[in-house]
Amino acid sequence: MSQGNSILVLGAGELGMAVLRNLARRTASVSGVSLSVFLRQSSIDSRDADKQKDIAELRSFGIELVAGDLAIQSEASLAAAFRRFDTVISCTGFVGGAGVQLKITHAVLDAGVKRYIPWQFGVDYDVIGRGSAQSLFDEQLDVRDLLRSQNQTEWVIVSTGMFTSFLFEPSFGVVDLSQNTVHALGSWDNAVTVTTANDIGMLTAEILFAEPRIADQVVYVAGDTITYRQLADTVNATLGLNVSRVEWSVAQLKRDLAGEPESSLKKYRLVFAEGAGVAWDKERTFNMQHGYAVMDLEGWMRENFCIGGVASKTA
Repeated sequence: MSQGNSILVLGAGELGMAVLRNLARRTASVSGVSLSVFLRQSSIDSRDADKQKDIAELRSFGIELVAGDLAIQSEASLAAAFRRFDTVISCTGFVGGAGVQLKITHAVLDAGVKRYIPWQFGVDYDVIGRGSAQSLFDEQLDVRDLLRSQNQTEWVIVSTGMFTSFLFEPSFGVVDLSQNTVHALGSWDNAVTVTTANDIGMLTAEILFAEPRIADQVVYVAGDTITYRQLADTVNATLGLNVSRVEWSVAQLKRDLAGEPESSLKKYRLVFAEGAGVAWDKERTFNMQHGYAVMDLEGWMRENFCIGGVASKTA
């Protein structure tokens, strides 16, 4: 990365904080690099203890807090805010709703930002294609089409699979410890790629600073790629359990979604059950090819649960 680089991260949720922490670590010994984060003014001023802790941590790294609102600001207003930055990394997720990712991308391009890492931390949208159960994925393809149609702004897409923690999200229902059950999405032989938020942050920083420079391509990373059978086996072995195993077929999940067509969780379940673009071999990943140590499923479980019983989640 060239000297005099200014980096703006959009959002400071779970992934944004992980990216910012790792960028601060990675750039501590690099001259001429500045870090900023784009946050709502209400987040900067929040009295919430957790948010105050995050804001204090960001300030301790010397990260500039830039106030703004991605959801309500116009494309032109965002472009004006982005114009002074060389690199923009979007860590906003889908919380802004339909159209926000495309608006951000247009603003980045209009601002003449040199390098952009969009919010594509997830599945392989090119393989999934248009018209999937998760309608927001079509916008992700619109973003890719827009980036590929121009040559002024370099872009890097980081495909990470599912956040490892999401497998254990009670509302998602794949690992339901309250019911001592593991559900397979589609088939026990279906696979899913997972990566922890911290590893995504670390690998994003390393991809950004990699030599030779990485540009205009999709980069795959993975903490682990496992079948749902391996997931159930690992839960049993690591937590000392004997879980019930229940398969949710594609047909069943389609019926579930038809009964609640606006349910985002049911959309995600069906996409993962259909199995396309949600898993890739670890051998083809940036971290494996460059020797970066990452946390696999068992490692995440040992960090977040007590053997034989559930413990408090770590921060």
